[in-house]
Amino acid sequence: MTGYIDMHCDTLAKGVLHHQKTITNVKGTMLDIERLERSHAAAQFFAMFFPQKNMPEWFGLAEMPEAETLTGLMYDVFQNTLKENRHRLGFAGSYEQMRENMLQNKISAYLTMENGFAVRGKMDNLKKFYDMGVRLITLTWNDPNCFGFPHSKNPSEMRRGLTEFGKEAVSFMNELGILIDVSHLSDGGFYDVAELSKKPFVASHSNCRALSPSTRNLTDEMIRKLAECGGVAGINLEPSFLNENLEDKKSRVCRMCDHAEHFIRVGGTECVGIGTDFDGIEGEFEIAECTGMELFFTEMHKRGISEDKVEKIAFTNVARVIKEVMG
Repeated sequence: MTGYIDMHCDTLAKGVLHHQKTITNVKGTMLDIERLERSHAAAQFFAMFFPQKNMPEWFGLAEMPEAETLTGLMYDVFQNTLKENRHRLGFAGSYEQMRENMLQNKISAYLTMENGFAVRGKMDNLKKFYDMGVRLITLTWNDPNCFGFPHSKNPSEMRRGLTEFGKEAVSFMNELGILIDVSHLSDGGFYDVAELSKKPFVASHSNCRALSPSTRNLTDEMIRKLAECGGVAGINLEPSFLNENLEDKKSRVCRMCDHAEHFIRVGGTECVGIGTDFDGIEGEFEIAECTGMELFFTEMHKRGISEDKVEKIAFTNVARVIKEVMG
């Protein structure tokens, strides 16, 4: 197998929490560069995460800083990590850069944003973040922002779509080469993105609502639409996104495979990828860190999933979207 691409982790925030300048080798995390190397990762998407709530304890801070300050803290961890690991980790802002890194036996590091709140409704800020190296933006987290509205248990809230800025931003992100991520977005927002985006989009860390009723997951209709648009959903290890019983806090490899197989049945093999959500999830995990990812691939093989299909889920599907969106 070529290696795998993981579309989402929150380890940069954990670096800030643990007062680390890098995430080369960090205790108390599910992922760091040394373990990524041992897990044979091809590429890792590193999210800069912005809660709109007052959550300073999440970052080990006394007070909640402005989004711009928090961006700077996580961005510094990302840049310092690249410098310290230049022999085994390389920045990637495109498909070609990832291929070049692979030829040099380097893991590719993609920089992303979870929650477009920091864009503050300005196209200039989108360009600024692109110039910083951001290549994916998860439009919302769990609160409304300039792009639109989050997932919700309230049906009327769930139907709300993108804002006018959000609709215009879809076209500009297509133009820039920023991958649009609909994880955390309302169902209405999902369908607006599907209608407006001229390039594939992703649900970087979302599972199937038919198997687990969390509003963070995708309905079968949404899976079919995502596949129709050439997009990919990333299997998330969070127990409440895997299990039928949302109170079940055990994350099991068998459930990851159940969701992967459901994606395949509904949308086809080409719409499935990986988005672990490492360091952003809680529970009891059979795959407790990135070095355990082989358990998922092994179980898929045991279920009779061909090597070609496992390769698509692990690498090829997301690599295709990267090439089509980022160039």
